[in-house]
Amino acid sequence: MGWPAAIADEATLEELMSRPDEALRADLADVPGDLLVLGAAGKMGPTLCRLAKRADPARRVIAVARWSEPGLRERMESWGIECLTAELGDRAALAALPDAPNVVFMAARKFGSTGNEALTWAMNVLLSAAVAERYASSRIVFFSTGNVLPMVPLNGPAPDEGTAPAPVGDYAASCLGRERVFQHAAALRGTRCFGVRLNYAIDLRYGVLHDVATKVWSGTPVPLAMGHANVIWQGDANAWVLRALRHADPACPIVNVTGPETVSIRWLAGRFAEVMGRQPEFVGTEAPEALLSNAARAFALFGYPTVPLEIMLRWVADWVARGGRALGKPTKFEVRDGRF
Repeated sequence: MGWPAAIADEATLEELMSRPDEALRADLADVPGDLLVLGAAGKMGPTLCRLAKRADPARRVIAVARWSEPGLRERMESWGIECLTAELGDRAALAALPDAPNVVFMAARKFGSTGNEALTWAMNVLLSAAVAERYASSRIVFFSTGNVLPMVPLNGPAPDEGTAPAPVGDYAASCLGRERVFQHAAALRGTRCFGVRLNYAIDLRYGVLHDVATKVWSGTPVPLAMGHANVIWQGDANAWVLRALRHADPACPIVNVTGPETVSIRWLAGRFAEVMGRQPEFVGTEAPEALLSNAARAFALFGYPTVPLEIMLRWVADWVARGGRALGKPTKFEVRDGRF
């Protein structure tokens, strides 16, 4: 595919990230009926909903959130998405939501976990249990994170789905708890579930690439202790999440979702410096192990990501250098002690 040299504005960015392909249309055709997206107002939810609607315009797509961002609900409604307000932690509010044969569960808590661990566990585990019970007869695709996996030596294999989880910190442990809750629901009630262990979706307004590019552009030292990462274009990640509905099963498969490269942070900063005309600065040195994922199983299900790393890098470099809007939500990819 011929990718543009740069992305002019947020409207162009969101249109690109929500552009469906034939593989998505085909997989969604096998899971007919309404789509309910819980926690739809986060970083990925708006374009996921729009992508689903564009892939199947006749399908009812229902987005549920608290809608704290001004104008977001109205923008999503202009895309043909039905938007409902609900506090998902309220059992009565959850019960009042419409039934739907297809559910994507995105609500979660990460940042701010340290110091408020109880709320993190309530959001990531108790709410998951309530959703699994409320939508026991639906297909449910839920988000998890590569943080549940152990950090591994750089000279060895990255963890695949057969690797025993070894979460560090309350956030990662509660995400493993979410996985176990849905596995239990699948085993107990036959609920068709599918878990997505995502490692770093990339948008031009946030993500590992944005974090590193911003530091290079501003002359801030780039931390190197977590010296390597995996990333994937947000549009690809959202398409795979929607396609996963077709693979939801009482066996509750949980699959690593990320890109194929093991990206060196030092190399990434160097490439940004080259493209931006800057001199990179660094702090610390690379640890001998990092948080990585092997996504070979996802590639077998969905193919490889469509947007290459070098294209993402150039888009982000241009966006940051032009002063494009940032969401103000750093990934904290450099955190090694699990404290978010």
